[in-house]
Amino acid sequence: MRTNPVLTQLGAYPIATLQERVRAMRAAGEPLLDFSVGDPREPTPAFVPEELRRSVPTVSQYPTTSGLPELRRAVAGYVQRRFGVRVDPQTQVLPTAGSKEAIFSTPLAFVDRTARTAVVWATPGYPIYERGALLAGAEGFPVRLDGDFVLRSEQVPDAVWDRAAIVWINYPHNPTGATTDLSVLEDLYRRAGRAGAWVCSDECYVDVYEDEPPPSILQLAGAGLKGALSYLSLSKRSGMTGYRTAAIVGDAEGIAVLKNLRTSTGTASPEFVQRAAIAAWDDDDHAAERRAIFAAKRAILRSAFEDTGHEVVASKAGIYIWARVGDDVTVADRLLTRGIVVSPGRAFGSGGEGFLRLALIPTLDETQQATEVLKACLTET
Repeated sequence: MRTNPVLTQLGAYPIATLQERVRAMRAAGEPLLDFSVGDPREPTPAFVPEELRRSVPTVSQYPTTSGLPELRRAVAGYVQRRFGVRVDPQTQVLPTAGSKEAIFSTPLAFVDRTARTAVVWATPGYPIYERGALLAGAEGFPVRLDGDFVLRSEQVPDAVWDRAAIVWINYPHNPTGATTDLSVLEDLYRRAGRAGAWVCSDECYVDVYEDEPPPSILQLAGAGLKGALSYLSLSKRSGMTGYRTAAIVGDAEGIAVLKNLRTSTGTASPEFVQRAAIAAWDDDDHAAERRAIFAAKRAILRSAFEDTGHEVVASKAGIYIWARVGDDVTVADRLLTRGIVVSPGRAFGSGGEGFLRLALIPTLDETQQATEVLKACLTET
C-alpha cells in the first residue's frame, strides 16, 4: 500500500510515544505524577461550561468557517485590551478549532511546492511547525537555538530568506518558556517583510507570564498588519484544551487565504463551543488567577532544580520549566521508574539534548510532593 513518505521520514510524534508508555504504566496500576504534556488540570472557570451548556441547541447544524460574528468581535476586543491593537473582526479574525490544527494546516495555504519554498522554525520547538511544513511540500529550515533560546533574523541565511514563505516564531517559547522583546521581534518582522515571507507567531502562551506581559507580533505590524499572523488560544489562558477553540488574527489578505483553505477542511468549532469561547475571551480576571497558580508551581520546581545545582534556563513564562540535567534520556527514565513523568529535551528537536521539560500540570500539592523524588533522582550518579 502506498503512503506519504514524509510520514515515514518524520516518524511517530515524539510525545505520543512517551504517552503510550505512560498509559501502559497507568493501566498496570502504577501511581504517576505527569509533567510531560501541557494539558493543565486546574478546572475550567465555571462560567465557561455554564455558557456551553446553555448554548447546546436542540437541532445541531454545521458551523461556518468564519465562525460566529460575536466570537470574532470578542477576539478583537481581547486583542484591543491585551495589546492595544485594533483589528477588524470581519476581515482580520478567523476562529479555529484549536491552534494545533491551524498551525499544522497553515503551510498548505502559503507553500508553493513547485518552487522550493522554505519554511523556517526554531529548534528545539513545537514539532507541529516541522510536520505541517514538510507535509505541505516545503523545504524545512530549522534554526538551532541555545543560550537564551531566542530566534534572531541573522540566524537565517540570506539564501533561505530568499525562498521563505513562512517564519514561525513562538513566544513565550515551548519548550523553554523563553521570552523576547519587541526589538528582536521587529528585526525578524522587517527582515521577513523584505523577503515577502509571512511571520506566523504562535502566541498560545502569551497570557501566562510572571513579570512583564510578553509582546505580540501584532504590536509591530502597523496599519493593516501586513505579513503578520498571530495564533491565539484559550487552551492555556482559560483551561479550555478540550474545547478546541482558538483564533488567527492579522493581515486581512492572509486571513482570506486561510479562510479559503479552511472551507475545504471542515475544521470549525461547534457553535456552542464558540459561545463558551466568547465568554472566555470577554473575561480577563480568570486568566490572572491562572497566572498566579502557574507561577507558584514554577517557583516550587525551580527551587528543586537549583537546590541540586541544576540550572533552569529561560523559563520566564508559559507553562514549562526547562532545566539542564546532562543526559536527559537517562534522567527522564530514572524519574519515570519513580513515578514522575517528564519529557527529555531531545523530544523537541536538535538543541534539546541535555535538558528536561516539565509542564506545570499537576496540582500545587502534587508539584510539592514531586520535589523530593525529583531531588533524589537529580543527585543520583
